[in-house]
Amino acid sequence: MRIVVLDGYTLNPGDLSWEGLEKLGTTEVHDRTEPELTLQRAGGAEVVLTNKTALDAEALRRLKGEGLRYVGVLATGYNVVDIQAARELGIPVTNVPTYGTASVAQFAFALLLELCHHVQLHSDAVRGGEWSRSIEWCFWKTPLIELSGRTMGIVGFGRIGRQVGRIAHAMGMRVIAHDAITVNPPDYEGFRWTGVEELLREADVVSLHCPLFPETEGMINAERLAMMKPTAFLLNNSRGPLIVDQDLADALNAGRIAGAGLDVLSVEPPLETNPLLSAKNCLVTPHISWATREARSRLMDTVVGNVESFLENRTRNVVNP
Repeated sequence: MRIVVLDGYTLNPGDLSWEGLEKLGTTEVHDRTEPELTLQRAGGAEVVLTNKTALDAEALRRLKGEGLRYVGVLATGYNVVDIQAARELGIPVTNVPTYGTASVAQFAFALLLELCHHVQLHSDAVRGGEWSRSIEWCFWKTPLIELSGRTMGIVGFGRIGRQVGRIAHAMGMRVIAHDAITVNPPDYEGFRWTGVEELLREADVVSLHCPLFPETEGMINAERLAMMKPTAFLLNNSRGPLIVDQDLADALNAGRIAGAGLDVLSVEPPLETNPLLSAKNCLVTPHISWATREARSRLMDTVVGNVESFLENRTRNVVNP
């Protein structure tokens, strides 16, 4: 059996092993694949694995004719594959749904704590000699914010959202959440379900952890940003297109909200002209919430398990049954 990985570098830049896949068949790993090379490289493979390399309906039809039996996505989101076309062609598509819960939730708080304390700014000031020259015992260059007693509003209360809620609760925050499915509420005191707009009005921190669907694309726009407190922070390390970039930049620059921490943008990599790259009090990191070695190792193990299950005619993490 021939296995082709179209863009393996992001998952494994060299600190993990492809050995698990290699035991299942002849494995060919490409660091990345340009669109014009996709059919050439994947042609004749029974198993194709992709992270961000698109497989549209035409590509799937052609590859099916050359023996394609299975597509595995090396991520949770699977919009790079035409799922409907794959279903019609009888090609199962799998994803990896749970590998990054702890890492992504942790990173949300890395963004939040930087907004609260500006650790890098103060470290740079000390290294630049400002503390050594200071006539005061200590100094701070920005307001410092305590989270205890404030309200965390979580939009999307799945595995990651719930982990964010647990951390927020442990830090003394009150947690409210919005989700399409309101079952199994956490048992910590003060939690309650809310609508999106109520959550935006009430929360001191709004953290987005929902999937990207047509109904959620652009959900954080000028109208809804105007509902937030001027002292509130917005976090997004789920899906970039949940936010209208220009609307958020305008709100930040006008002081309508206090700050934002973003690990995702609407287009990635972003254009240098993206307004959020120069917006006031806006942290932007390069989509790395998921990228701890621990999370990537779990991802790799799940990818191998997904392929093994397919070869054994078992259903596991199939997104187009």
